[in-house]
Order: sequence, then structure tokens, then C-alpha cells
Amino acid sequence: MRFFPIPVLSLFLLAAASPGRAELPPLLKAGVTSAPAAPAKEIVWEASLQNFDTPIYEREVEKLITQFEATTGRHLVPGPKKKVGLKIYTDSGPGVATPKALVKAVIASLERRGFEPGGIFLVGLNQLRLRMTGYLPSLVKGESDFKGHPIYVLESGRYYDPVWFYDSPLPQRFDPIFAETQVRDVPNTSTKDEDRNSYLATPLFLDADFWINLPVYTDHPILGVNGSLVNATLWNASNTSRFFRSPASAPAAVAEMSAIPELRATWVFTIVSLERYQFIGGPYFNSLYTVSEPLVWLSTDPVMLDSLMLERMNKWRQRTGFQPVSDEIQTLQFAEQLGVGSTKTGSVKMIHLGD
Repeated sequence: MRFFPIPVLSLFLLAAASPGRAELPPLLKAGVTSAPAAPAKEIVWEASLQNFDTPIYEREVEKLITQFEATTGRHLVPGPKKKVGLKIYTDSGPGVATPKALVKAVIASLERRGFEPGGIFLVGLNQLRLRMTGYLPSLVKGESDFKGHPIYVLESGRYYDPVWFYDSPLPQRFDPIFAETQVRDVPNTSTKDEDRNSYLATPLFLDADFWINLPVYTDHPILGVNGSLVNATLWNASNTSRFFRSPASAPAAVAEMSAIPELRATWVFTIVSLERYQFIGGPYFNSLYTVSEPLVWLSTDPVMLDSLMLERMNKWRQRTGFQPVSDEIQTLQFAEQLGVGSTKTGSVKMIHLGD
């Protein structure tokens, strides 16, 4: 396959020209009490789960975060904004969604470090799927497991800022499940700004001291891996199904968006549970092709996490008679070129935290 260079980032960050908008705080002011002792890239901390109950998650997540703080010197305490964002994934429906027990465990660790409940907010994409997966209150019971924690629904349009966007001349709006049918037979002729621009979910990098990525893994026919990078980019912005028009467009967009300095500066790390992941047929949920492992990973390197999961998914695909994910899908390689992380799984330092 010919390897095409990625175009220069086309993000128009116009905050400086917007009257009354404060500049982003320096990294050391964003919930960091000391400078990092050493880079944490290519390190993955791993904890085992005896079961998937909330108390077990709380114990193991606390170990992971404590080890991260000890290694990097970065402490997850409230900064000037006294807020932290959690980017969850629910867009494959109830079968494959960020485990609520994991989110509760992360919240408990953050509260122990001084965050108030109202200062810990969740960010998701679609209201219906957030409700179906139990994050938004049930219409029957009217109750939520996350009472007291704001939940921002991106499709409401309330959490995008017109001066923060990723620009690309590829039209059409998006839905992660129905993107294929959305873009079919739609001519690529629009020049409207609202069709060119993918607006970023600004609460994560304007309103919070830092944010944590909490993805779930499935395969994806265009992106290869639907996980850490994608949850932080395409499922964290408006109007992105337009990138599925060409197999080269979506991977390049994921890589470019994940390299945006403002997004990266406040993205502290990714925590992922392997409680359930899907190796073929994604992002539609299909229980026949899911795997469960009693593991939780934490890393500052989203490319490494996606690369490790790609290896796992390919193993299961081959074991069940399916072809591996096409090596022509260059999402991870593009992101590596832009310095987001490493695809070299052979060099990863996997640190297992025992009892």
C-alpha cells in the first residue's frame, strides 16, 4: 500500500480572537502539583479483577491511579476550575458500553482526591443510548446511578463552541452506528461552514482541569479499532460521519484531531476495562463476537492501547475463522507519525499491579 503523508492540522483555534474568553491554563496549573518526573508513554499499568462488581473496580482503579501518580509525579487534585471530565462510550448500545462500575470507581478515586460530586461531569454522545445504558435517568424510574454528576449530551448541540473546530471540506453529519447509511449516495458538494467544520466538545479542555478517557473496544470497518483514539476524537465532536466517505479520510481525521495540543494538554490518561470487547461486526453490538477478560488498563498512550487491543481482536478473529483487520487501515500509524503515541507493542512496559 502506498503510504500518504498526513496533511498539516487544519484546526482553527480562534479562542484568542473571541472577546471575554480566558486562555487555557498552563499544564502545571491544571490539577498538577508538580512537573512529571518522566514520560509515561509506552507504559501500560494493568490490574486484575476478581469480578466486575463496583467494590472490586474501586480497589483496582485506586491502585492504578496511585501508581500513575507515583510514577509521573502528576497528582489528580482539583486545579483552578475544580472540575474533571469523563468521556464515556455508549454508542454501540447496552451490550458494549463503558461499564458503570468502572465509572463509579473512577469517580470514587477523584472524590478521595478532593473533587466535589458536581465537579465531576460525564460526556456522552447520544441521549437515547445514554439512557439505554443507564447513564441518564430511566424514563420509568426517573433515577440515575450518577445523581449529582452533570451529564453532557453532545448531540444536544449545547457543548460545542463555534470558535473551536476542526476544518475539512468533507460534508455530512454523523451517527457512529448509522454512519454507513447516512453517507450513502450523498453527493460531496456542500461548501457550508456547518458541513466543513467538526466542532469540538469544549467542556473537556475549556471547563475542566483535566479529563479522562473511558472507551470500550470494538472493531470498525473504516477505522480498524474503535477505542481510545476514536472515543476522544470522532465521538467527541460534531458532524464527523463525513469522514467515512473515503477509507483514508476517517483515519487521517482521527490522527489529526488526537494530536490537537489543547485536547492533549488536558487529556490525562485513558482507563479501559476488558470486561467486554468485540472483535468483529462492530460498532454494532453482536454478543456472538464479544470477549471478556478480567483486566483494567491505564495508560497515557492511546495509540499503544489501541495497538494492544488490535492484536487481541485479530487473535480472536483468526481463532474464529475471520480475516484480521486490514493492515491498509492506517489510523494508528497516522497517529504515531503525529507523535500521539507508539504502535510498537513489543516495546511496551506492561506493569501488572498485584494484590
